[in-house]
Amino acid sequence: MTYNEKLGEKIRLTREKNDMSVEQLAERAGVDVKMVESIEYGALVPYLSPLVKLSRALGVRLGTFLDDQEHLGPVVNRKDDQAHISRFRGADADEDEGRTFYSLALNKSSRHMEPLMVELSPSDEAVKKSSHEGEEFIYVLEGNIEVNYGKEVYKLSAGDSIYYDSIVEHDVMADGASARILAVIHEPA
Repeated sequence: MTYNEKLGEKIRLTREKNDMSVEQLAERAGVDVKMVESIEYGALVPYLSPLVKLSRALGVRLGTFLDDQEHLGPVVNRKDDQAHISRFRGADADEDEGRTFYSLALNKSSRHMEPLMVELSPSDEAVKKSSHEGEEFIYVLEGNIEVNYGKEVYKLSAGDSIYYDSIVEHDVMADGASARILAVIHEPA
């Protein structure tokens, strides 16, 4: 089973457990019914924002969809094992946004933060800004990024960081060449 199929199955099972139709989930999450169906069938790996919206509509944390097993104690990720950490693309299969997310707390139960390593590739296309409950912290590890936050644009380089309320429309992209960031997303309970 591919990662897309596993993710879709987790969302479908969670939806069914909540005795919710696809239409009800789409309405509660504020996303298109076709998007929910495509995700559940494994045909689409969504942007991070729709995943957050789906998790909120289903009453679970985002990590529920990323986890394979749950650990009660600490979760340690070694840099040499990064390839083995679950990852998902920031766009659907037809449109490569140039973002790869690696969960750094995979399998940690009852977490309220989602730490992610994100690889950003340069893109000439404008990306739709997202908005969701919570807060985000970003630390630039390599390269340069541009953070579009509300009506403001912030340019950050390696060693810079930004912390913001994610309810304000925002987007993060590579500025020029590829970049790598550490992103921590906090979801309110």
